[in-house]
Amino acid sequence: MARTSERLFVKIAHRGASAYEPENTIRSFRRAIELGADMVELDVRRSLDRCLVVIHDSKVDRTTNGRGLVRLKSLAEIKELDAGMGESVPTLEEAFETAAGKTKFVIELKEDGLENQVIKVIRDYCEMEDVFIVSFKPQRLKAVKELEPVLKTGIILFASTDPLRIARMCGADAVAPFRWFITKNLADRARDAGIYLFTWTVDDRDKAMRLREIGVSGIVTNRPDLI
Repeated sequence: MARTSERLFVKIAHRGASAYEPENTIRSFRRAIELGADMVELDVRRSLDRCLVVIHDSKVDRTTNGRGLVRLKSLAEIKELDAGMGESVPTLEEAFETAAGKTKFVIELKEDGLENQVIKVIRDYCEMEDVFIVSFKPQRLKAVKELEPVLKTGIILFASTDPLRIARMCGADAVAPFRWFITKNLADRARDAGIYLFTWTVDDRDKAMRLREIGVSGIVTNRPDLI
């Protein structure tokens, strides 16, 4: 797998084109595709009736006109909420129906135990090679690899003295430290190890260009039209 990330630089639309549209909505995903995103990042949780819904927070309060925990609401109850500009909270299936074949996906697992269900939906709706599964928790990525070894995974980190070691420990194909901790040395070592190096969240064009120059594989951005 060595040096697979050498010339790669992708724009990953953070919760869709969330600088312009309500985050994690169909409207936001469509706008990201229109603006040339290489990948769309979205967050997955489970409703009370075990449906996969695309929402970042554990509560609906910040991103909808409702209140309460996602896991204590049925899909029907969640669907009644306004996620901004009249948009509803989509299911993972609806996100794939909208965007599969038009872009690739980065799916962040926000809870434990979602792996098997998420993988089943991926199999039903799109190609395995079009998806990265990411998480802050290494055990979730290990579970993904055990269930479906061909799926690419990425470990998200805020700060670490050795992010590549953590990536290797959980078998991740990518590592994504926060942008403050990206260095040329880390980019070189990631490339030599065949591990993709992504970072988040970059909404400034000059910063994005500098990151590309030092060898970062891609950025997560709220503005997929940044470059």
